[in-house]
Amino acid sequence: MSTTLYRYLLYAGMAVLLGALGTYLASATGLTGPLLVLGLLLLALGMKGFEQLKGFAYTTVIFAAVSAAMFYPQYFIQVGDYKLSKLIMPLLQVIMFGMGTTMTFNDFIGIVKTPKAVIIGVFCQFLIMPSLGFAIANLFNFPPEIAAGVILIGSSPSGLASNVMALIAKANVALSITITTCATLLAPVMTPLLMKTLAGQFIEIDFWSMVWDITKSSSPGIGFIINQYLKKVAEFLKITCR
Repeated sequence: MSTTLYRYLLYAGMAVLLGALGTYLASATGLTGPLLVLGLLLLALGMKGFEQLKGFAYTTVIFAAVSAAMFYPQYFIQVGDYKLSKLIMPLLQVIMFGMGTTMTFNDFIGIVKTPKAVIIGVFCQFLIMPSLGFAIANLFNFPPEIAAGVILIGSSPSGLASNVMALIAKANVALSITITTCATLLAPVMTPLLMKTLAGQFIEIDFWSMVWDITKSSSPGIGFIINQYLKKVAEFLKITCR
């Protein structure tokens, strides 16, 4: 697509978002949800055409998905007789496996070089994010399944995206990679623990079952081994998931 088309998509997205704001102020909330989701998606598409904005497209799509879940939670709770809360574990396993495929032995060198910074970073990782997820879930009074999902997002380790953000912000990328590596290795225990403590107030969480499922099925270690010793497989997975 040409740059002009991407620019029109950006303009259309901003116009639709203004329309969403107008409907909200006019108490016509029945239109706010669809306009908000559409506006964010148009913005994301438009951002793909500009090098300076391309990095924000993925985040904007996430905002669109969150907006859809906020305005139409019923579609994210159950499909027919199948409760979508059962997808929490498989999705968590996929996340853990994906994190493992980004790790190499070199990532562990930073632990030796800057142990204090790594400890502080990992501590904040498993304190601030889960706390924010829990606060948001309570503040907006989400249904139990969506509340648990928000907390799950906060309780999962930061992935490759955080390292990219560190690069864009011209921060300490090596430290970011090291913290991500440590958080990923701790996740099979810390994520179930946080889910049991925080999300357990909304839905039933079996701590040991979650620990065992993550460890035996898609632990970061499996992804790490594939990335380290099966380079062709790792490269195929990276290309497939782009």
